[in-house]
Amino acid sequence: MRLNLLLFGALIITAPVSGQNRNLFEFWDKNKDGKLSKEELPRPAQRNFERVDQDGDGFISKREDAAFRNRGGGIPQRSPLSAGVKKLADLDYAGNDNPKQKLDLYLPAKPLSDGPLPVVCWIHGGGWKNGDKANARKVFSYPAGGKYAAASIGYRLSGEAQWPSQIQDCKAAIRFLKANAEKYNLDPDRIAVWGSSAGGHLVAMLGVSDGVAHLEGDTGPNDDQNSKVACVVDYYGPTELLLMNKNGSTMDHDSPNSPESLLVGGPIQENSEKTRDASPVHHVTKDDSPVLLVHGTDDPLVPYQQSVVFEKSLENAGVAATLVTIEKAGHGKGFPARADEIVRQFLDFHLLKQGEAPVDQTLGSQ
Repeated sequence: MRLNLLLFGALIITAPVSGQNRNLFEFWDKNKDGKLSKEELPRPAQRNFERVDQDGDGFISKREDAAFRNRGGGIPQRSPLSAGVKKLADLDYAGNDNPKQKLDLYLPAKPLSDGPLPVVCWIHGGGWKNGDKANARKVFSYPAGGKYAAASIGYRLSGEAQWPSQIQDCKAAIRFLKANAEKYNLDPDRIAVWGSSAGGHLVAMLGVSDGVAHLEGDTGPNDDQNSKVACVVDYYGPTELLLMNKNGSTMDHDSPNSPESLLVGGPIQENSEKTRDASPVHHVTKDDSPVLLVHGTDDPLVPYQQSVVFEKSLENAGVAATLVTIEKAGHGKGFPARADEIVRQFLDFHLLKQGEAPVDQTLGSQ
């Protein structure tokens, strides 16, 4: 037996191998799902997890691992925060100093107008059990342009609390932004939410559950505010959890150890009422917020059909909904730059009243 060495960030991590030199990715991938969770990494390496997880979905993919190795083991480059952006870190929206119940606020150093700014809020993915609000690269460019503020919302993960704690945290964060709108020069009526994967699920829930008492919860001191959001951008989020397996996923979502089962506190098919409560499609009403859905047709984890069904439910209720289909794209993999451009168009239309709303369309993967 000998040791294979990997420079992971600023650390040397060792792992035992036998026979031929073994790929550490495969060695660490204990459940053989083709991705690394934070818990699967050796403890010293976990501190750099967010730096390697470039897309912020709460997992390290083989592609991200390869990109890291191609840099010779150095710290991966992250999208730098513009010098024209002020970051206010770890604002406590719950009033209890729980590190997960905080948000980061990004403000333009030189806003283009004196009026209150619309806000684009990012909610991270990671199967409700991983991820961190530090991964907010998708929204960094918005305050840099001077027309928007941005925020990244942290929330309790399923290892700490079960449903509906996650959506209650997100709603408390929205209420915090509204209660402090004047302090930070924000427009409380122009708050958008954007998330991917599990974050996509949570932003979808924000869009369809305003005023649902048990989902609002009592987290935080700002119960005089509502959690209504102006619009929603859902990147490949689950929307009907009970149908994930039937829609063709490669993951067994009905398993007791699936992300969905851990979220609700037991196998989802045995906890169907709670699972329906955690599914956006079961909360759709005519007064919901406009939604933009972006999903790859070859997503192996959250089937594309999840977004198709959700769009249909919204449209049947009279809610504005748009689906951008990415042919042959996976779970956040292979998305062209055009997808983010459409998001910008959607947000400009709903928050700035500029341009035209995007329409359903299909893009090729990159």
